Amino acid sequence: MACTSPGLCSAMFTRALVTLAYLVPCFCKIYENVADLPGLSYDFVIVGGGAAGNVVANRLTENPKFSVLVLEAGLSNEGVIDSIVPFFDADLLAQPIYDWNYTTVPQPGLNGRNIAIQRAFMLGGCTSHNFMVYTRGSAEDYDRFAAVTGDPGWSWDRLLPYFFKNEKWTEPADHHDTQGQFNRTVHSTKGINSVSLAGFQWPIFSQHVIEATRELPEEWPFNLDTNSGNPLGVGWLQSTIGGGKRSSSATSYLGPQFIRRKNLHVLLHAQATKLVNPSHIGGKVAFGGVQFSQDGVLFTAKAAKEIILSAGAVGTPSILLHSGIGDRTTLTSLGIKSLIHLPSVGRNASDQPTFNAAQWLVNSTQTLDSIYQNTTLFNEAYGEWNRTHTGLFATQGGPTHLAWLRLDPESFAANNFTDPSAGPNSPHFQVIFIPLGFQATGNGITAGIIVVNPVSRGSVTINSSNPLDSPIVDFGFLQSEIDLFVIRQAVPKLLQFFKASTWKNYLIAPVLDLENLSDDALDELIRNSAGSISHFVGTAAMSARNASYGVVDPDLLIKGAKGLRIIDASVFPFVPSANTQAGTYVIAERGADLVKASWE
Repeated sequence: MACTSPGLCSAMFTRALVTLAYLVPCFCKIYENVADLPGLSYDFVIVGGGAAGNVVANRLTENPKFSVLVLEAGLSNEGVIDSIVPFFDADLLAQPIYDWNYTTVPQPGLNGRNIAIQRAFMLGGCTSHNFMVYTRGSAEDYDRFAAVTGDPGWSWDRLLPYFFKNEKWTEPADHHDTQGQFNRTVHSTKGINSVSLAGFQWPIFSQHVIEATRELPEEWPFNLDTNSGNPLGVGWLQSTIGGGKRSSSATSYLGPQFIRRKNLHVLLHAQATKLVNPSHIGGKVAFGGVQFSQDGVLFTAKAAKEIILSAGAVGTPSILLHSGIGDRTTLTSLGIKSLIHLPSVGRNASDQPTFNAAQWLVNSTQTLDSIYQNTTLFNEAYGEWNRTHTGLFATQGGPTHLAWLRLDPESFAANNFTDPSAGPNSPHFQVIFIPLGFQATGNGITAGIIVVNPVSRGSVTINSSNPLDSPIVDFGFLQSEIDLFVIRQAVPKLLQFFKASTWKNYLIAPVLDLENLSDDALDELIRNSAGSISHFVGTAAMSARNASYGVVDPDLLIKGAKGLRIIDASVFPFVPSANTQAGTYVIAERGADLVKASWE
């Protein structure tokens, strides 16, 4: 039995081996029905139980005097086997029940195509729903945050303790010898969220990747640990996996030892619609509570101290706009009373485009294709995971290594482009090495290219006064010629990597002959096939305290508001040159300390 789509194929196989341990009821403070809550008045109301919201909830309730309610629109993560088993990550993304199912408007830069927006509709947010890749970005990324906001607290050196506070370095599930695969000194074993190297090895493919770095040390250097703040080079993948299972904000920050706190309550199926009961205090607008919908009925959760929006780069600006915070002209045209004129709400939207056309057929059966194309092997691997939480399914079904690389800076100047990176030690693009060909038959490998510093900007806005209507999302993909230029220049650099002699007897042939395409033909291929890597940020960006643009001040309080803060990926002024999970955790860790400092 063959399967051509890794994102759907494991759904074709039986899930009868699911262990009953995952079906045991949770005796904790996670509520399904608003009627079961002891009340609707709290010190803090957090909108969104995702990467950031659960961190803030955990840290605030360390103080037993603070009461916290988390409103999560989605479903429980409890017992969702496709979220628990790392290998089933792509299957989870293919299930509409766990996604908001948003789609962008047509993207001119992608020849008018619409792009699916993967936003998790479950507790833990995208940390329960993503590919679990753990990357921090460059030190210069965060130093640029500090420069833009005028707050040195957002610099790399000041944030590194927060990376450590989040991270719990964990041995991989197979307990293999990890010497030479990471730098122990740049990691922490004392945090909350598990991070580990892959718990299953693809030795033939990995050997070729590492050997190619030895053959091409100048262009493709090996980097012992790309999470050191100096990411340039090729390194081993690190993932938010512990003990062979996904480690999400729901399983870590809302773990049993935390969720039993008497002052922490989480309500599921509670979609926040808008902020209500506005008043004016000291020249600023304050809101008394959050209106939310459950089963078609509206309720209001009151916050005595602060409302914290952690609904993400799509949800947060949508809630703000429906609450009267945004561009006055837009709000008035929809019949929404303008309370705070902040034109930047929903602007500055940024995501990282990805191009995955570099694929080769290989003469090895040691690739993921062998598992996806063989029912017996698939079920044997699933059985091993059920028995011991080890084997292939103990790691995510994707890359083994990541590379972070720069283009020649003179090439930007020659084309009258400004270098978009955060600095000379920051990458322009990322390469993901995957031992998978995505073919119906045979074995292959893929090398995906990601633009990590996109110049293009999009938006999130609304065209209705009904908060339950979907927002209008525009990624703005490849609107800037610089972003297209980066992919075009990255392709020959990537092809050079696979010309290293180590690949000679391994590669059979490319699936597409990228090498002999003209620039115009390559551009057209990119526009017709590029997609999203789901690193959407920036729609409520932070800026300096007296800046005329931006949505939040460096302390993450909304400009012109009192007792209203945003702590999620929407506050990134730029997308870091990384997958955004780790950065969002760190924004939340520091954000929680900023809240505490205001009230303790």
